[in-house]
Amino acid sequence: MWDSMSTVRQEPLTKAPPYLPQGNERGVFHSAYRRQLPLLIKGPTGCGKTRFVRHMAAELGRPLYSVACHDELSASDLVGRFLIRGEETVWQDGPLTRAAREGGICYLDEVVEARKDTTVILHPLTDDRRELYLEKTGELIKAPVNFMLVVSYNPGYQHLFKNLKPSTRQRFVALTFDFPAPEKEAEIIILETGLDAAEARRLAELGRQLRTLEGHDLEEVASTRLLIHAASLMIEGLSRREACHVAVVEALTDDPLIQEGLAETVRAYFDS
Repeated sequence: MWDSMSTVRQEPLTKAPPYLPQGNERGVFHSAYRRQLPLLIKGPTGCGKTRFVRHMAAELGRPLYSVACHDELSASDLVGRFLIRGEETVWQDGPLTRAAREGGICYLDEVVEARKDTTVILHPLTDDRRELYLEKTGELIKAPVNFMLVVSYNPGYQHLFKNLKPSTRQRFVALTFDFPAPEKEAEIIILETGLDAAEARRLAELGRQLRTLEGHDLEEVASTRLLIHAASLMIEGLSRREACHVAVVEALTDDPLIQEGLAETVRAYFDS
């Protein structure tokens, strides 16, 4: 369900969404959870960071509070604020506070997009204190053993003004994600969409080829998410080329010349 802050989502406890591990990331997550350590996940857009966190939250049976960070995200958006309801002024916990009270998982996606003064409030929760002070109410919350803080960001977006401070970064154990090898990516496409194995392999190889253009013609490369979108449209009956065009080519660029070059690459993999 969505609360009053559009960047925040509380996900109910459900069956773990499908996830194919690329290494021992599940083992690292479990170990960090048991040892009450915060986790930082780095990787390009659409490589499965959020899916992984959702999978692990469901596997552990913990409520998940997801926050899409942005440059106007304030400490109050995370911690909470006073609201006027009728004739009363009431306190509403933010997602970080809710997770700390309940023993849930708070996931801050693209944390480097948040304001620097916002991330400072994470410090007492990410060391041996594991506590959150609500300045506006004077309450000190001690996080239970089943609380976990997870943050992520895309290193490709980093620059001088958007990076984690060393004092924040060194509080986390970290995992690096990348796009899977074509064989594994084809498995993911099949798992997500039910696409024919041969077509899934061609899509995965197309994605691998398009990623060689990063830094040359494209600011962003074809993510696994985009390949899944294309596969879903193929299942719906669109031709393979059209599915790739609307789900991948159009999504990657608005430049007509670059689009034509990408379309030529698509034609090399799909004849119709």
